[in-house]
Amino acid sequence: MKRITVILTTALIFAAVNAMLYVTITRRLANNFSGTGQLKMVDVRKFLPFEEGSELARTGASLKFTESDKLPVLDGAAALVPVYASVIENCYPEGCITYKGGTFSDDNYYGENFAPDSVMQYQNTIRGFDALVAGSVDLFFTAHPSKEQMLSAQEKGAELEIVPIGQEAFVFFVNKGNPVDGLSSEQIRSVYRGEITNWNEVGGASRTIYPLTRVKGSGSQTMMEKFMEGDMITSKAPLSVFGGAIGYSFRYYLSGMVADENVKMLAVDGIYPDTENIRNGSYPLTANFYAVYRRDNQNANVQRLVDWLLSEEGQTMIEACGYVGLPDDISEQ
Repeated sequence: MKRITVILTTALIFAAVNAMLYVTITRRLANNFSGTGQLKMVDVRKFLPFEEGSELARTGASLKFTESDKLPVLDGAAALVPVYASVIENCYPEGCITYKGGTFSDDNYYGENFAPDSVMQYQNTIRGFDALVAGSVDLFFTAHPSKEQMLSAQEKGAELEIVPIGQEAFVFFVNKGNPVDGLSSEQIRSVYRGEITNWNEVGGASRTIYPLTRVKGSGSQTMMEKFMEGDMITSKAPLSVFGGAIGYSFRYYLSGMVADENVKMLAVDGIYPDTENIRNGSYPLTANFYAVYRRDNQNANVQRLVDWLLSEEGQTMIEACGYVGLPDDISEQ
C-alpha cells in the first residue's frame, strides 16, 4: 500500500509540474511572436536535378559537359541549393547524381544520402566549406567565408579563389502578427547589443524582444557579425524567450525556399528587400554570393563553369532561380 501511495504521489507531482510548464511556458509561447524562431530545413527533394517536378531554373546552356568529362563536384550553403542544382540541370549529363541505397531519402537533411561519387553534394556551409578545403568538393556556392574559415583554409595550405556570381539581400524577419514593419540599421544594432529590449521602444507592442542568432560559421551568422561590426550580444536575458522574436537570414532562403506565411521581412532604413531594391542598390544590406574553388584545382572544367556563371546565360539562370544577377559592369569583367 505504501508503494502504491508513493507511485501515485510521484505521478501527481509529475502531472502538476507538466501542467505548470504548459501554463507558464508552452501556452504563452504558442501565441507570441517567437514562432519566427522555429527551425526550418531545406526540402532538398524540391531541388534535385533531372527530376520532372524539381523547382529548378531550366534556362538552357551552351556549356554541356559529357560523361567523359571530369565533372566538377558542387556543394553549397542551404540558401544556394537552387543555384548549384540548376547548374547541374543545365550543364551536366543525366546519371551524374547518385545516392546511397540507389534512391534519394526523405531523411536527407544534411546530404547524408548523396553517394561519394555524386557531383551534387549537400553538406551546408560549415561541412561543405571544409570539404572544399580538403579537396573532395571542387566548387562551393556560398556567402563570403568568415575570417575563421579563411584562416582555417590558410592553415591547411588551401589558397582560395572567391568569385562573385550574384546578389542577395540580408534580411531581418518577425512574425506577421508583429506590428513593426521596419527598423533602422542602428535600431537593429541596438537590439542585438542589448540596448533596445522591448518592442514598444521601436513602435511595437509592449513585449520583450527575443533576438535570435545563428550557428557560428554559417553564411547568415558571418554576415550578421560583419553587420554588427564585431559588437554583438553573446547571451540573452532568460525571460526574453517569452517575447517577440526577430531573426535574420537571406531573402530567397526565407521567402522562396522555406516560405512561411506567418513570417514577414522588415524594411531596413525605410527600404524593403525586394528584387528591384537589390538590383538598384537602394536596399542597404545587399551582398554578393560567391563560387569558391581552390587555386590549385587541376580540373579545367571548374574555370569553364565559373566563366559560364558570369556569362549572360549563367546570369540569366541565376535570375531565373529567384536571385539577382551581378551588375553588368561586374559580370562582363
